Amino acid sequence: MRIDTHCHVDRFPDPSKIATDCEAAKLFVVAVTNLPSHFELGHEHLVDHKYVHLALGLHPLNAAKHQDEIEKFCHLAPTAYYIGEVGLDFSRDGQSTRDEQIRVFASILEALQGSRKLLTLHSRGAEAVVLEMLTEYGIGPAIFHWYSGGVGTLQSAIESGHYVSVNPAMTRSAKGKSLIERVPEDRILTESDGPYVKVGRNPAVPSDVVDVLVHLARQWDQDLAEVEDRIEANFSTLTKVIEE
Repeated sequence: MRIDTHCHVDRFPDPSKIATDCEAAKLFVVAVTNLPSHFELGHEHLVDHKYVHLALGLHPLNAAKHQDEIEKFCHLAPTAYYIGEVGLDFSRDGQSTRDEQIRVFASILEALQGSRKLLTLHSRGAEAVVLEMLTEYGIGPAIFHWYSGGVGTLQSAIESGHYVSVNPAMTRSAKGKSLIERVPEDRILTESDGPYVKVGRNPAVPSDVVDVLVHLARQWDQDLAEVEDRIEANFSTLTKVIEE
């Protein structure tokens, strides 16, 4: 079974087609959302799906404009096993809302304390702070989606039990390749981050995780089937640890 741990299914022109294609292919997808209200809207469309699972999210770049959604997130959190996309963004796009983001993320982590949830995290430019806050609130293990920070923080995240999900864009950049090489085989997961990542001229779809699998097969000198088995085993281990 191929696995996409981070895809914005609701941001495609025809979300139902993406979901139907994944169901037909038995491709497991964590369908992240950017706002709790989006999670509410999508729930009825995906509730009966076996392979496509909706995640409750509040994207950090939406934190300042949609603070009214925080209460909704906390209300919906007990109903959702998958959480994402949540986190912090201290890049140029997020610098002006840094304080609001931290406050919102703290509220999210407080709402998740003591619960068994699978988190996929946004951490661009804020990797160390995200890791620090996860530790502070006792949250984890979690998935660092499209990690792009420093090697030291990456090592600390791995030592803390967290995972890293890799998308096709990471396999095409020198920095991405370097970071992938530093992640142990048992801590890597696959993602598409579609439609925001591009494969060629087209938005990535969940089936494009095969590009990541092919890259890992070359890097690890393994057959594609072996890599698929490893990713599935990693995801299974993560969910078991969360549920213990």
